[in-house]
Amino acid sequence: MEPVTTETATDVFEAHRPVLLGVAYRMLGRVADAEDVVQEAWLRWSGSDRGDVREPRGYLVRITTRLAIDRLRQIKARGETYVGPWLPEPYVTDFGDTVPDTAERAVLADSVSLAVLVVLESLSPLERAVFVLREAFAFPYADIAAMLDRGEPAVRQLAGRARKHVEERRPRYEVDPVQRRDLTERFLAAAANGDLEGLMELLAPDVRLVGDSGGKSRAPLRVLQSADKVGRFLVGAAQKGVPDFSLRFLELNGGPAVLVMSGGKPDSVFQLDVADGRVQAVYIVRNPDKLHSLAAP
Repeated sequence: MEPVTTETATDVFEAHRPVLLGVAYRMLGRVADAEDVVQEAWLRWSGSDRGDVREPRGYLVRITTRLAIDRLRQIKARGETYVGPWLPEPYVTDFGDTVPDTAERAVLADSVSLAVLVVLESLSPLERAVFVLREAFAFPYADIAAMLDRGEPAVRQLAGRARKHVEERRPRYEVDPVQRRDLTERFLAAAANGDLEGLMELLAPDVRLVGDSGGKSRAPLRVLQSADKVGRFLVGAAQKGVPDFSLRFLELNGGPAVLVMSGGKPDSVFQLDVADGRVQAVYIVRNPDKLHSLAAP
């Protein structure tokens, strides 16, 4: 194999960066941590002897996955307590033309959804790695085993255990982006106008509202459940208002979402899960530490 020049090494890495960032984010649920892991992967790639690397994608995913496992273990070892409900950091997802297949787009979107990432938090680092590599990126078991230095039977066992855990705990929601966008717009209009009756028509009877503030902004410190509780909370929040606000629609975590800006800075993110024409879950991220990556225009 011919020696890989620095320019070629950079080109190869950049070509695979979206996949590496996707793996790292699904492993960690934090954009900054995922970017740090990918940067460390670059340092190892650029400083290594690449003469024997025949499959750069697998090699780079292996480095990234191992670094993400180490980072996840460090986070868990710290045993930090979080104030109120926890949600992943919002992640801009725009697959563009890089994922033309509709089925593949649906799998990638589902694997990065807020609901699934919350469930993944309860897996062990190894289980999470196997689940992400297998379910989101369809790596063969033999490749995953090589990446993790585990036997293939052990990897299959980890995959089965992780899949069962996720299937038992994940909510089942529709992923039709058109319906989600339509309901999101109607939901926002009703909430902004303090229209409790209009909200009640949109909310499922057992709708859940999960607000993530990390104790650094105003948000419920417990999950609210029932249309009445969620509707009244939203109307009350709208009455208090957000100064000098504007709204931006964008795709976050595989689905339509709304970024609320206040004074030119990110204030909060709203995203809905829908099924049967009703809002089943409302996610609100208000922790300012999780909104930094959305500050750019």
